[in-house]
Amino acid sequence: MAVKPVPDGFHTVTPYLLVKGASGLMEFLKRAFDAQETERMTTPDGTVAHGEMRIGDSMVMLAEASGSNKPVPAMLFLYVPDVDGSYRRALQAGATPAREVRDEFYGDRVGAVDDGFGNQWWLASHIEDVSPEEMARRRAARGG
Repeated sequence: MAVKPVPDGFHTVTPYLLVKGASGLMEFLKRAFDAQETERMTTPDGTVAHGEMRIGDSMVMLAEASGSNKPVPAMLFLYVPDVDGSYRRALQAGATPAREVRDEFYGDRVGAVDDGFGNQWWLASHIEDVSPEEMARRRAARGG
């Protein structure tokens, strides 16, 4: 039987976060985004050498930054059913506000938080299908 080039449960692109405090980030993702831990490989001292978290239908990989593997900040965009609730939950889990939630001209309601591990999470719910013509009109009306 042939091996699939993309494993079951993964998409073609999978974010890989390299942070200081990988174990803490895993716990934050559980509290903030209801992430499910699917893999945790640790070094003898308990440091996360490799972790995998499922958020919704997507996987995020992560590991502890150390030595020549310095932290690499990332910006991630996460669609959720209730952006306002998810934003509040992320703040309660320890995130700090990066941008308050608001409706956007392109049909999404969007806000952003910083996770405290060097990453920024943009949270969105799609609230309206907007035609290309209407999007152009709205963009022009807001001066952009």
